[in-house]
Amino acid sequence: MVDKTKLVVSFAPFWHNGNRVTDRSLQIILAALPAALFGVYRFGFSALSVLALAVSSAVLWELAFTRVAKRPVSVGDGTAAVIGLLFGMMLPANLPWWAVITGTFLAIVVARQIYGGIGANPFNPAAVAVAILMLAWKNRMDFDTALVNYVFDFSAAFPLAAAKALGANAVKDLSLADLFWGRQAGGIGTICGAGLLAGGVYLVLRGIIRWEIPVSFLLGVAATAAIFHAADPVRFAPPAFHILTGFTLFGAFFLATEDSSSPVNFIPMLIYGAVIGSIAVLIRNIGVFAEGLVFAVMVGNLIQPLLDKIRPKALGKVA
Repeated sequence: MVDKTKLVVSFAPFWHNGNRVTDRSLQIILAALPAALFGVYRFGFSALSVLALAVSSAVLWELAFTRVAKRPVSVGDGTAAVIGLLFGMMLPANLPWWAVITGTFLAIVVARQIYGGIGANPFNPAAVAVAILMLAWKNRMDFDTALVNYVFDFSAAFPLAAAKALGANAVKDLSLADLFWGRQAGGIGTICGAGLLAGGVYLVLRGIIRWEIPVSFLLGVAATAAIFHAADPVRFAPPAFHILTGFTLFGAFFLATEDSSSPVNFIPMLIYGAVIGSIAVLIRNIGVFAEGLVFAVMVGNLIQPLLDKIRPKALGKVA
């Protein structure tokens, strides 16, 4: 007699290791805090206001959309707060409130929720929001223009903008140690290399992110910058400068590694990181924008599904 027992299974994954999305979100926030707090110390109360508004409005947009769309309320998993924090860390300290709210709407509603919510977005939401703001309000997102009223003890010029406009000679006297410790103009939470590196290493050691993407990303930046610098040392800055300025370290550990928009297999992760790093330097050196890392991340997100098809050949043989 044929056994007609019906087996019902749930959707993948079929095995759970005990980790929760909420815990993961908390770990990412903790890792980003050192660089974010340094930005508040550097830029003052206005930076704190931008970060607070970015996080709170991101959470409210998520809550509002899930209510309107009649989906389960998901703000408790912390992912909206993470997106808001990462988005805010890339902004100038005096960005107007309406631009911050517009950006979080783009990140939460346009770049994530309309695709289905957590895990379904093909592009990094924070990168999408910053990219659109850069295209829509270029002067508002230009650090030299936005931060003109700030007084710095090191330099009031955004290093990447100076290098792009005046060549490598304009930044050859910049101390790499100063750049590493955050004595430069830039996004609120992206200027302190020490804080970003500490947070990134923490995430790797805790198993929140894999090391392959950040390492290949930084190698891609260094290799491409070295080629440009070797071809024209006067015009193009050396690799160390590119690694310690702009969104490089922030992108390596907090943008490129976003779960749903990055590869999961070993070789694809290496290719993915190297491609993003290389494109970021290409945009900086010969593109329109002084800092184009968010566009490079989006290109990497675009090719991620193709890269993940690269898999090891199966063992064994057909009988």
